[in-house]
Formats: sequence, C-alpha cells, structure tokens
Amino acid sequence: MDLTYTPEEEEFRARLRQWLGKALPTLPAKPSPDDWPGRRAYDLGWQRMLYDAGYADVHWDASPTIRLIFLEETEKAGAPYVGANFVGLLHAGPTIAAEGSVVQRARWLPPILRGEEVWCQGFSEPDAGSDLASLRTRARRDGDDYVVTGAKIWTSHAEVADWCELLVRTDASAPKHRGITWLAMPMDAPGVTVRPLRTLAGSAEFAEVFLDEVRVPVANRVGEENDGWRVTMVTLSFERGTAFVGEVVACRRVLGELARTARENGRWDDPVVRRRLGRLNAEFRALWRLTQWNVSEAEANGGVPGVGGSVFKLRYSHARQELYDTAADVLGPDCLDLDRPWTLDRLSSLSYTIAAGTSQIQRTIVAERILGLPKGR
Repeated sequence: MDLTYTPEEEEFRARLRQWLGKALPTLPAKPSPDDWPGRRAYDLGWQRMLYDAGYADVHWDASPTIRLIFLEETEKAGAPYVGANFVGLLHAGPTIAAEGSVVQRARWLPPILRGEEVWCQGFSEPDAGSDLASLRTRARRDGDDYVVTGAKIWTSHAEVADWCELLVRTDASAPKHRGITWLAMPMDAPGVTVRPLRTLAGSAEFAEVFLDEVRVPVANRVGEENDGWRVTMVTLSFERGTAFVGEVVACRRVLGELARTARENGRWDDPVVRRRLGRLNAEFRALWRLTQWNVSEAEANGGVPGVGGSVFKLRYSHARQELYDTAADVLGPDCLDLDRPWTLDRLSSLSYTIAAGTSQIQRTIVAERILGLPKGR
C-alpha cells in the first residue's frame, strides 16, 4: 500500500489550488437553505464552472487518488459542496460509469458533468427500515416499459431532481436479494408525486416519493433484470467508500476551530475537554489514513471501492457525533443558538449512524465479509 503522491498528482494539486484561488471569489452569494430552486441553480452553476475548467469528470473518469486530492483541496479552500449534485456525481454517475451501457453513459453522464441535470436516490422505503432488500415497490413488464407502483422515503433532493436512481422488485417469487432491478426514472413522468420532509435541523433536502403506475422504459434499466442488488452494491460502495472524503476534511477543520474556541473561552483549561479534543484529533487522522487505504484499494480494483468503505463509514459516523457532542461542551449554553453552524451540524450529525446504511448494517458487513464470521440466524 502506497500512501504517498506521485509528482504528477502533486502537480494536479498545485494546479487545482491555483484555479480555486481565482474561481471562488467570482461565485454569487449562496442562496437560503430553504430556497431549493435557488440552491439547485447555485450548485449546478458551480458544477458548470468545474466542467469548463476541466475538473468535472474527476468523480468517475479520474483515478481514485486524483479524486481524493480534488475533494481534499476543494474542502480546504471552502469551495461549494456538491449539494443538489450529490446523488448524480457520487452515486448514480459512478454506478452508470461502471455498469451502464455505452448508450446509457452517453445519455446520462455528460448532463451530470455539465451541471444540467440533478439526480435523487429512490432506495429506502417506509416499511423496509434498515433492510433495503425487503423493498416492496413493484415493477411489472409491459412491452418496452416497466410499470412501477410503490413509495420511497428519505429521497435526497427529490423536489429538484430530473432523474431518480430507483430500486424496484421485478420478481416477487425470487429470493429477496435476487428479484431487484436498478432503474433510471424521469421525475417528471406521470404518476410521480413528491412530498418534502422537514428534518430535525429544519431543512427539507429529503422527500417522500409516491409512484402510481409510473411507466419507465426498459432501456432505462442499468444492468440485467433481477440483477439490481449487485448493481446496488456498486452504488453503495461509492457512497460508503469515497463520498464522505470531503466531510472528513471538514471535520478536521472544525476540530481546529473548536480547539481555538476552547482556548478563547477558557474551556481549554479543563483536562477532560483537552483529552477529548486530542483523542478526536487522533481519530480523524486515522480516518484520513483509512480513506487513503480505501483509495489505494479502489485503485487496484478498477476504481470501485471495496468493503473497507463499511469500516470507514461505521467509525466516521460515530466520530462525527462525538465531534459535535464535544462542540456542545466547548460552547456551553451557546450550543443552543440555532444561528451557530455547529448547532445545526450537531443536529444533522445524529442522522449519520442511519444514513448510507445504519451502523448495525455496517457491523454485519464487517463481521461477515471482512472477519469471516458466520451469518446470524
């Protein structure tokens, strides 16, 4: 395992830093968190800037190491996060790049890269809980279409999305992991209803999606019919393996700000607080090294992250919660001020042990696929 960077990779880093220094001051003001059409336009505008500068394809047409450098440098520079482009750039796009046909890649990848289309994720369902494979949204074949009926929940950015990466059950008689198909569904199709959900932090980036006899062309199927679970594992490997890289960098930045705040308000004098900050520093340094290890593994496996992403996701979810619990200790009563970004970040951190696969699911993956422990009955 090589955790160092080549001269070519360091040259890419220097060139990217220089471009960010020129590009970021030209950005317009960021819209209100509740202005989703405005946020969509802002996020797509940033993606178009990346495209014009030659950086748009870094998420799937560059080596995992270049992707790592890109995410590290953009976060350090305070560049916009992918925002509404999250699913397209980090989930659906890489999956289509890895599993889609030539025609599918030509149709869907360029608009994502150019900042023209937004995707959402239609995986979770109201009655499935953590068991994604128990989904009940049905799709029956009718000529050249699938006719889809069901409901999805926690559908990221559904209210502003053009497309949905959708999991459906195409064979109810098959074992539950073998009767699933991965479809690309147009969000403007007749029969699609979106109902936004407001989170604990007050934001509404998730939605319920109701599907009533929605017709999706068979040509929109990625992979073979009933092979959707395998395709989904490709999607989730990206979600758990490299999609959180920028957030690790952000947490390390927050940790530094937290230490400075503790020195300013006197909380640094408490040895318990100093010990927690020191342990978190070690934790996030280790997570960064684990990220590099995962990237090295992906490099050797054709760009698709492996099950090591579950180790990372499991530990990162808890470390992020511990970080913002410590922030609450450092801020004291000020941690109740909702105008402080750390307060909202603390609220959102509570979801990380659920989102992208619960911690219980990640522990099962680590136990069975890495440690080789027997499956539970």
